[in-house]
Amino acid sequence: MTALRSPGLPTARGPRESRLSRAGALIVMLVFTLYFLIPIWWLFIASTKSSAQFTNSAPLWFADFNLVENIGRLVAYRDGVYLKWMLNSVLYAGLGALIGTLIAAMCGYALAKYRFPGRDLIFNIVLGGVLVPATALALPLFLIFSQVGLTNTFWAVFLPSLVSPFGVYLTRIFAASSVPEELLEASRLDGAGEIRTFFTISVRLMFPALVTVFLFQFVAIWNNFFLPLIMLRDESLFPVTLGLYSWNSQVNQIPELRLYVLVGAFLSIIPLVITFLLLQRFWRSGLGAGAVK
Repeated sequence: MTALRSPGLPTARGPRESRLSRAGALIVMLVFTLYFLIPIWWLFIASTKSSAQFTNSAPLWFADFNLVENIGRLVAYRDGVYLKWMLNSVLYAGLGALIGTLIAAMCGYALAKYRFPGRDLIFNIVLGGVLVPATALALPLFLIFSQVGLTNTFWAVFLPSLVSPFGVYLTRIFAASSVPEELLEASRLDGAGEIRTFFTISVRLMFPALVTVFLFQFVAIWNNFFLPLIMLRDESLFPVTLGLYSWNSQVNQIPELRLYVLVGAFLSIIPLVITFLLLQRFWRSGLGAGAVK
Protein backbone atom coordinates (compact mmCIF):
# COMPACT_ATOMS: atom_id res chain seq x y z
CA MET A 1 0.00 0.00 0.00
CA THR A 2 1.47 3.32 -1.04
CA ALA A 3 1.33 6.17 1.42
CA LEU A 4 -0.11 9.40 0.04
CA ARG A 5 1.85 12.63 0.59
CA SER A 6 -0.02 15.76 1.46
CA PRO A 7 0.64 18.69 -0.88
CA GLY A 8 1.88 20.89 1.94
CA LEU A 9 4.46 18.44 3.32
CA PRO A 10 8.11 18.61 2.16
CA THR A 11 9.53 15.83 0.04
CA ALA A 12 11.93 13.21 1.38
CA ARG A 13 14.87 14.81 -0.38
CA GLY A 14 17.54 16.61 1.61
CA PRO A 15 17.73 20.41 1.75
CA ARG A 16 18.69 21.95 -1.55
CA GLU A 17 21.71 24.22 -1.68
CA SER A 18 20.69 27.74 -2.56
CA ARG A 19 22.66 29.93 -4.94
CA LEU A 20 23.06 32.52 -2.20
CA SER A 21 24.73 30.09 0.20
CA ARG A 22 27.00 28.81 -2.57
CA ALA A 23 28.00 32.35 -3.52
CA GLY A 24 28.65 33.19 0.13
CA ALA A 25 30.89 30.15 0.55
CA LEU A 26 32.83 31.03 -2.60
CA ILE A 27 33.31 34.61 -1.42
CA VAL A 28 34.61 33.46 1.98
CA MET A 29 37.04 31.02 0.36
CA LEU A 30 38.19 33.68 -2.08
CA VAL A 31 38.85 36.15 0.73
CA PHE A 32 40.90 33.65 2.72
CA THR A 33 42.77 32.55 -0.42
CA LEU A 34 43.76 36.14 -1.14
CA TYR A 35 44.68 36.62 2.51
CA PHE A 36 47.21 33.79 2.29
CA LEU A 37 48.46 34.37 -1.26
CA ILE A 38 48.93 38.14 -1.34
CA PRO A 39 51.93 38.11 1.09
CA ILE A 40 53.59 35.40 -1.03
CA TRP A 41 52.89 37.40 -4.19
CA TRP A 42 54.33 40.53 -2.58
CA LEU A 43 57.43 38.62 -1.52
CA PHE A 44 57.91 37.28 -5.04
CA ILE A 45 57.47 40.75 -6.58
CA ALA A 46 59.90 42.28 -4.07
CA SER A 47 62.47 39.59 -4.88
CA THR A 48 62.47 40.59 -8.56
CA LYS A 49 63.28 44.28 -7.94
CA SER A 50 66.51 46.10 -7.36
CA SER A 51 67.17 47.96 -4.12
CA ALA A 52 66.17 51.29 -5.67
CA GLN A 53 62.99 49.93 -7.25
CA PHE A 54 61.82 48.40 -3.99
CA THR A 55 60.72 51.79 -2.61
CA ASN A 56 60.04 53.61 -5.90
CA SER A 57 57.67 51.20 -7.65
CA ALA A 58 54.27 49.57 -7.17
CA PRO A 59 54.47 47.11 -4.26
CA LEU A 60 52.32 44.44 -5.94
CA TRP A 61 53.57 44.64 -9.52
CA PHE A 62 56.79 44.12 -11.42
CA ALA A 63 59.42 46.69 -12.31
CA ASP A 64 62.60 45.30 -13.87
CA PHE A 65 62.79 41.52 -13.48
CA ASN A 66 66.07 41.06 -11.59
CA LEU A 67 65.29 37.81 -9.79
CA VAL A 68 68.14 35.82 -11.33
CA GLU A 69 70.66 38.58 -10.60
CA ASN A 70 69.37 38.95 -7.05
CA ILE A 71 69.66 35.22 -6.42
CA GLY A 72 73.21 35.24 -7.78
CA ARG A 73 74.18 38.10 -5.48
CA LEU A 74 72.54 36.37 -2.53
CA VAL A 75 74.38 33.10 -3.16
CA ALA A 76 77.72 34.87 -3.61
CA TYR A 77 77.39 37.04 -0.50
CA ARG A 78 79.93 36.08 2.18
CA ASP A 79 81.10 32.97 0.35
CA GLY A 80 77.65 31.45 0.06
CA VAL A 81 76.65 31.43 3.71
CA TYR A 82 72.98 31.40 2.68
CA LEU A 83 73.41 28.04 0.96
CA LYS A 84 74.95 26.72 4.16
CA TRP A 85 71.89 27.88 6.10
CA MET A 86 69.57 26.22 3.60
CA LEU A 87 71.51 22.97 3.85
CA ASN A 88 71.29 23.13 7.65
CA SER A 89 67.52 23.61 7.45
CA VAL A 90 67.20 20.66 5.07
CA LEU A 91 69.16 18.47 7.49
CA TYR A 92 67.29 19.67 10.57
CA ALA A 93 63.84 19.41 8.97
CA GLY A 94 64.33 16.48 6.60
CA LEU A 95 66.14 14.08 8.92
CA GLY A 96 64.27 15.32 11.98
CA ALA A 97 60.87 14.85 10.36
CA LEU A 98 61.78 11.44 8.94
CA ILE A 99 63.18 9.99 12.16
CA GLY A 100 60.56 11.78 14.28
CA THR A 101 57.76 10.28 12.16
CA LEU A 102 59.23 6.80 12.56
CA ILE A 103 59.51 7.20 16.34
CA ALA A 104 55.96 8.58 16.55
CA ALA A 105 54.66 5.70 14.44
CA MET A 106 56.29 3.11 16.70
CA CYS A 107 55.01 4.78 19.86
CA GLY A 108 51.49 5.29 18.53
CA TYR A 109 51.32 1.71 17.22
CA ALA A 110 52.50 0.29 20.55
CA LEU A 111 49.94 2.36 22.49
CA ALA A 112 47.17 1.22 20.15
CA LYS A 113 47.92 -2.47 19.73
CA TYR A 114 49.71 -3.65 22.87
CA ARG A 115 48.29 -3.89 26.37
CA PHE A 116 50.72 -3.17 29.22
CA PRO A 117 50.58 -1.52 32.63
CA GLY A 118 50.56 2.26 32.47
CA ARG A 119 49.46 2.46 28.84
CA ASP A 120 46.64 4.92 29.52
CA LEU A 121 48.88 7.01 31.77
CA ILE A 122 51.52 7.27 29.05
CA PHE A 123 48.91 8.28 26.50
CA ASN A 124 47.54 10.95 28.84
CA ILE A 125 51.06 12.32 29.28
CA VAL A 126 51.40 12.44 25.49
CA LEU A 127 48.13 14.39 25.30
CA GLY A 128 49.51 16.80 27.85
CA GLY A 129 52.61 17.22 25.71
CA VAL A 130 50.44 18.23 22.76
CA LEU A 131 49.08 21.15 24.81
CA VAL A 132 52.52 22.48 25.83
CA PRO A 133 53.85 25.08 23.36
CA ALA A 134 57.32 24.46 22.00
CA THR A 135 58.55 27.87 23.13
CA ALA A 136 57.83 26.96 26.75
CA LEU A 137 60.24 24.02 26.46
CA ALA A 138 63.09 25.93 24.84
CA LEU A 139 64.63 27.28 28.06
CA PRO A 140 64.50 23.93 29.95
CA LEU A 141 66.05 22.26 26.92
CA PHE A 142 68.82 24.85 26.86
CA LEU A 143 69.60 24.20 30.54
CA ILE A 144 69.66 20.43 29.96
CA PHE A 145 71.88 20.62 26.88
CA SER A 146 74.21 23.09 28.56
CA GLN A 147 74.75 20.60 31.39
CA VAL A 148 75.95 17.95 28.93
CA GLY A 149 77.91 20.38 26.76
CA LEU A 150 75.79 20.09 23.61
CA THR A 151 74.78 23.72 23.17
CA ASN A 152 76.02 25.40 19.99
CA THR A 153 76.11 22.03 18.21
CA PHE A 154 74.06 20.35 15.51
CA TRP A 155 72.51 18.03 18.10
CA ALA A 156 71.11 20.90 20.17
CA VAL A 157 68.55 21.60 17.43
CA PHE A 158 68.29 18.15 15.87
CA LEU A 159 67.54 15.98 18.94
CA PRO A 160 64.55 18.02 20.25
CA SER A 161 63.09 17.90 16.73
CA LEU A 162 62.70 14.13 16.96
CA VAL A 163 59.95 14.37 19.58
CA SER A 164 56.39 14.86 18.31
CA PRO A 165 53.58 14.35 20.85
CA PHE A 166 51.02 15.25 18.20
CA GLY A 167 52.53 12.62 15.90
CA VAL A 168 52.22 9.97 18.62
CA TYR A 169 48.61 10.98 19.24
CA LEU A 170 47.69 10.91 15.55
CA THR A 171 49.38 7.59 14.78
CA ARG A 172 47.84 6.00 17.88
CA ILE A 173 44.34 7.01 16.77
CA PHE A 174 44.97 5.95 13.18
CA ALA A 175 46.57 2.61 14.12
CA ALA A 176 43.64 1.75 16.36
CA SER A 177 41.14 2.31 13.53
CA SER A 178 43.02 1.19 10.41
CA VAL A 179 45.12 -1.82 11.48
CA PRO A 180 42.84 -4.85 12.07
CA GLU A 181 43.72 -7.20 14.91
CA GLU A 182 42.82 -10.17 12.68
CA LEU A 183 45.51 -9.17 10.18
CA LEU A 184 48.13 -8.97 12.91
CA GLU A 185 47.13 -12.36 14.28
CA ALA A 186 47.36 -13.88 10.80
CA SER A 187 50.83 -12.43 10.39
CA ARG A 188 51.93 -13.87 13.71
CA LEU A 189 50.53 -17.29 12.81
CA ASP A 190 52.60 -17.18 9.61
CA GLY A 191 55.73 -16.79 11.75
CA ALA A 192 56.39 -13.08 11.27
CA GLY A 193 57.87 -11.26 14.25
CA GLU A 194 56.52 -8.05 15.69
CA ILE A 195 59.09 -5.84 13.98
CA ARG A 196 58.51 -7.44 10.59
CA THR A 197 54.75 -7.20 11.03
CA PHE A 198 55.04 -3.53 11.86
CA PHE A 199 57.21 -2.58 8.89
CA THR A 200 55.59 -4.82 6.26
CA ILE A 201 51.91 -4.55 7.21
CA SER A 202 51.15 -1.84 9.76
CA VAL A 203 53.26 0.90 8.19
CA ARG A 204 51.50 0.47 4.85
CA LEU A 205 48.07 0.72 6.47
CA MET A 206 49.16 3.75 8.51
CA PHE A 207 50.81 5.51 5.58
CA PRO A 208 48.30 8.40 5.25
CA ALA A 209 48.81 9.26 8.92
CA LEU A 210 52.59 8.98 8.57
CA VAL A 211 52.60 11.38 5.63
CA THR A 212 50.50 13.83 7.65
CA VAL A 213 52.86 13.59 10.63
CA PHE A 214 55.88 14.07 8.36
CA LEU A 215 54.40 17.19 6.78
CA PHE A 216 53.49 18.73 10.12
CA GLN A 217 56.88 17.88 11.57
CA PHE A 218 58.80 19.11 8.53
CA VAL A 219 57.01 22.47 8.51
CA ALA A 220 57.37 22.89 12.28
CA ILE A 221 61.12 22.19 12.24
CA TRP A 222 61.72 24.31 9.13
CA ASN A 223 59.96 27.30 10.69
CA ASN A 224 61.47 26.74 14.13
CA PHE A 225 63.17 29.91 15.29
CA PHE A 226 63.27 30.27 19.06
CA LEU A 227 65.08 27.00 19.81
CA PRO A 228 68.01 27.67 17.39
CA LEU A 229 68.11 31.26 18.66
CA ILE A 230 68.93 30.23 22.22
CA MET A 231 70.93 27.10 21.35
CA LEU A 232 73.28 28.29 18.60
CA ARG A 233 76.02 30.90 18.47
CA ASP A 234 78.05 29.59 15.54
CA GLU A 235 76.72 31.14 12.31
CA SER A 236 77.68 28.07 10.30
CA LEU A 237 75.07 26.04 12.25
CA PHE A 238 72.19 28.48 11.74
CA PRO A 239 69.03 27.34 9.96
CA VAL A 240 67.74 29.69 7.30
CA THR A 241 65.14 31.25 9.63
CA LEU A 242 67.75 32.32 12.17
CA GLY A 243 70.21 33.37 9.47
CA LEU A 244 67.68 35.68 7.82
CA TYR A 245 66.79 37.11 11.22
CA SER A 246 70.44 37.92 11.90
CA TRP A 247 70.68 39.70 8.55
CA ASN A 248 67.44 41.59 9.14
CA SER A 249 68.76 42.89 12.46
CA GLN A 250 71.71 44.45 10.57
CA VAL A 251 69.70 46.20 7.87
CA ASN A 252 70.23 49.65 9.40
CA GLN A 253 74.01 49.20 9.28
CA ILE A 254 74.13 47.31 5.96
CA PRO A 255 71.18 48.44 3.74
CA GLU A 256 71.95 45.92 0.99
CA LEU A 257 70.92 43.14 3.35
CA ARG A 258 67.27 44.14 2.99
CA LEU A 259 67.16 42.77 -0.55
CA TYR A 260 69.02 39.62 0.49
CA VAL A 261 66.51 39.02 3.29
CA LEU A 262 63.58 39.33 0.88
CA VAL A 263 65.10 37.05 -1.76
CA GLY A 264 66.24 34.58 0.90
CA ALA A 265 62.78 34.49 2.47
CA PHE A 266 61.21 33.80 -0.93
CA LEU A 267 63.64 30.97 -1.65
CA SER A 268 63.12 29.49 1.82
CA ILE A 269 59.45 28.73 1.17
CA ILE A 270 60.17 26.79 -2.02
CA PRO A 271 61.27 23.57 -0.22
CA LEU A 272 58.02 23.62 1.77
CA VAL A 273 55.94 23.90 -1.39
CA ILE A 274 57.93 21.17 -3.15
CA THR A 275 57.62 18.82 -0.17
CA PHE A 276 53.87 19.28 0.01
CA LEU A 277 53.39 18.79 -3.74
CA LEU A 278 55.51 15.64 -3.78
CA LEU A 279 53.71 14.06 -0.82
CA GLN A 280 50.21 15.21 -1.73
CA ARG A 281 49.79 12.36 -4.21
CA PHE A 282 50.60 9.72 -1.59
CA TRP A 283 48.44 11.51 0.95
CA ARG A 284 45.36 11.56 -1.27
CA SER A 285 45.81 8.01 -2.56
CA GLY A 286 46.21 6.70 0.98
CA LEU A 287 43.13 8.53 2.21
CA GLY A 288 41.14 7.26 -0.77
CA ALA A 289 42.23 3.67 -0.15
CA GLY A 290 41.29 3.99 3.51
CA ALA A 291 37.87 5.35 2.61
CA VAL A 292 37.21 2.42 0.24
CA LYS A 293 38.18 -0.07 2.92
